[in-house]
Amino acid sequence: MDISRKTDYALRMLSALIADPDGIISVRTAARDNGVPYSFARSIQHDLAVAGIVENTRGANGGMRLAVDPCETTLLQVVEALQGSVAVSCCANPAGDGVPCPNRPTCHFSPVWCNAERLLRSFFSSVTLHQLVAEGLSPIFEGSFELVDEQRARAAAAGRELA
Repeated sequence: MDISRKTDYALRMLSALIADPDGIISVRTAARDNGVPYSFARSIQHDLAVAGIVENTRGANGGMRLAVDPCETTLLQVVEALQGSVAVSCCANPAGDGVPCPNRPTCHFSPVWCNAERLLRSFFSSVTLHQLVAEGLSPIFEGSFELVDEQRARAAAAGRELA
C-alpha cells in the first residue's frame, strides 16, 4: 500500500484547516503554505468536498473549511476517502466484485497479507486528525508478533479468534 501524493498533499492542506478549525482558508493559501501545486490543490479541494471532509465557500473571502470534527475523524477515514479502501493485497477481493481470491483457502501467504492489512487499518484508525495535528501525538506499535499454526493464522486474518 502506498500513500499517494494526492493523499499526502490533502493531509498537509487539512493540517492548516485543523490549526484554525473555525476559519476559512483559500485553496491558493493552503497550496502555497504547504508546497502543493495550485492546480493539484484545486483538484484535492474538490475531492475533499465530495468526501464531505471540507465544505467550500465562494466569493472574495471564499475558500474551504472543515466539514468534519477533527476530534472524531481518523486518519483512516481521510486516506480511504481519497484513495479507496486500504489494502495490502487483493486476497479479499481481487476482481473488485466482493468475492475472495479462489486460492485464498490454500495460499500460505494470504494470512500474512490479510493480517498486515488488518494491522494497518487498525493503526490508521487509532488516531484522529486532531491528535496528530493539534496535539502533536502519533501512534506507535508496541505489540509483538508470534508464529501460530495455519488454522489460527487464518482465523486471525478473518478477524475472529479461536476458542
